[in-house]
Amino acid sequence: MNYTNKKDREVKHFKLTNETIINESGIKLFRIELTIDCRWGKKGDKRGFVETEENLFDNAMVYGDAMVFGNAQISGDAKVYGDALVYGDALVSGDAKVFGNAKVFGNAQIFGDAMVFGDAMISGNARLYGDVMVFGNEVIE
Repeated sequence: MNYTNKKDREVKHFKLTNETIINESGIKLFRIELTIDCRWGKKGDKRGFVETEENLFDNAMVYGDAMVFGNAQISGDAKVYGDALVYGDALVSGDAKVFGNAKVFGNAQIFGDAMVFGDAMISGNARLYGDVMVFGNEVIE
């Protein structure tokens, strides 16, 4: 369920700032800043890091030092925060949360009320949905 037509999904509650980092893969990521007062904070508040605007849709948000890059997409009311990483072709949507040191990558999809946290890793073609929680050192492929 990757969204390829940005214009159809555009919600401008954030913008890319000039603050950048280079992640361990050598990819340049941009800190995002809220452009309006919304459920995630006040206009001007700084949030997490994304590679492009196409990584973040709807009312979703990336906080703290969390990073979203590659073709990964965060949508719906999903939250990615802490030091979490979402990358590759991963999708986090609905009310899902990825936080702590968790990693979601590959073609993994996290949606519904699912939570991935701690040092958990979700990868490959894994699908997590509903009220499921994956945490600790769990690895699901």
